[in-house]
Amino acid sequence: MAMALVQNIKNTMPQNYSTVAGVFRFHSKTPTYAVKVGVPEFLHGIGNGVEAHVAKLESEIGDIQKLVVTRTLKLKKLGIPCKHRKLILKYAHKYMVGLWRPRADAVKA
Repeated sequence: MAMALVQNIKNTMPQNYSTVAGVFRFHSKTPTYAVKVGVPEFLHGIGNGVEAHVAKLESEIGDIQKLVVTRTLKLKKLGIPCKHRKLILKYAHKYMVGLWRPRADAVKA
């Protein structure tokens, strides 16, 4: 009986769920992401004054992959304030997990 119910539900549902308006789509347009993410793009994506440390972090850390695994003590030794360290670490974790990427600047036509 349960198998017949499952078969009936599968047969009545459309094959491509994304074509049905409003089923799994909660946003109107896809975000534009930066193609290459480096330290400057990452810090500008965070905002809130963190981009002031671009030169310092690029010279000391260099790569985005090294920045993502950097600990708070290393950032503290570089002289980055607590508020900015918290933001960098928060967004670095989100970036590693895949929940956030810095957006590219929208091209104005």
